[in-house]
Amino acid sequence: MSTAGFRIDAGWVVTPDDDGGVQVLTGVTVAVRGTRIEYVGPEAGLPEPLRSLERVNARDGIVIPGFVNTHNHAAMTLLRSYADDLPLMRWLQEKIWPAEAHLTGEDVYWGTLAACAEQIRSGITAFADMYFFMDDAARAVDASGMRAQLSRGLVAVTPGADRALREGVELFERWHGHDDDRITVALAPHAPYTCPDDFVREVLAEARRLEAPIHTHLAETLDEIRQLEEQRGLTPIQWAVQVGLVERPVLAAHCVHLTAEDIGLLAEHRIAASHNPISNQKLASGVAPVVQMRQRGALVALGTDGACSTNHLNFFEEMRSAAWLQKVTRMDASALPAPEVFRMATVDGARALGYPDVGRVREGYRADLVVLDASAVHMAPRHDVVSLVVYSAQTADVRDVWIHGRPVLRDRQIVTFDERRAVEECRRRGLRLAERAAAAAGS
Repeated sequence: MSTAGFRIDAGWVVTPDDDGGVQVLTGVTVAVRGTRIEYVGPEAGLPEPLRSLERVNARDGIVIPGFVNTHNHAAMTLLRSYADDLPLMRWLQEKIWPAEAHLTGEDVYWGTLAACAEQIRSGITAFADMYFFMDDAARAVDASGMRAQLSRGLVAVTPGADRALREGVELFERWHGHDDDRITVALAPHAPYTCPDDFVREVLAEARRLEAPIHTHLAETLDEIRQLEEQRGLTPIQWAVQVGLVERPVLAAHCVHLTAEDIGLLAEHRIAASHNPISNQKLASGVAPVVQMRQRGALVALGTDGACSTNHLNFFEEMRSAAWLQKVTRMDASALPAPEVFRMATVDGARALGYPDVGRVREGYRADLVVLDASAVHMAPRHDVVSLVVYSAQTADVRDVWIHGRPVLRDRQIVTFDERRAVEECRRRGLRLAERAAAAAGS
């Protein structure tokens, strides 16, 4: 596709509006030049300079802003199906951490690239990632064309915490702001139960110096709640406030077990909560009080978590699960309706990652766009297009994806890298990782 730009002739455009809802436009043209959307409206009103742009026929398609996945450990694609049916702490201590001890940078590169392929095919155009060997993850993200906020996970209860913090700072200095902010960097103290207060204050000092955001895990399990209460007499959210994390923008994964005071603190300190409904179900962590958080004015977005705990990076499933969990646990079919979930998946996720001009199909916004093929039987009839996107659409419906104005998926083919090789490398390296972990356990 021409680098000068393109125009999408769309059957429908679904985009968050300014009033907390979702707008559906029919029969409009979306025109892009460079990295930005320049026009959204009737074809007849298309300015003359944009009429000659290369045309994309999506008359039987739905154009949406790309989804924003606010929490991932991308290279954990390498461990998909490796450690299932275990509670979180056993899952981490008995399976995940021992396997991760054998990771290499090239493993993370290929595991991340495979995750990028899976996310693109799910309509995800931006994601937050926390893991190890993040310079290699950044190379993979750069090659994929995706937008990402990257962070080196910092676990201070294991050797090498100071070195890990240096790596996190170096990652920021090398990659933050890369390609017109397509790649940004956060600092990531893993969680209250893995990071003593003194270490967190060291991280915070660097975050202040760099003006970096924070990505962490908070209030994921009842074990975490009990441990923090015994050790510090605080809830995880109270701890984040007391230790000073909220001096910087905070993205907090999970936020499952919250008191009414916690929810008020989230809103007051503008802590963005990443709701990971499928991971929280599979690890039996619990159900986050999403409705209450949103009612109190807290920013809540959606995330997948890593493919080892979720088993897939399918944002359509995350949207459905988020809505249905709230409905069944509250015994209220009207709880968390489709338009709210769509906003969580798009513009609210963009806000959580610090992108004020991502998450809408709107003039002046960055051109992170997805075309959904609406011709399949599960997309008919079209009484409510927003409902179809949230409750009916499948990953197979994702036909085209552009990120930063550049094509990454065209006619269901990834065009920025060799997807087949990424899958094969992920498969081979993941099996080798498990073999090494087993050999070390037996020695």
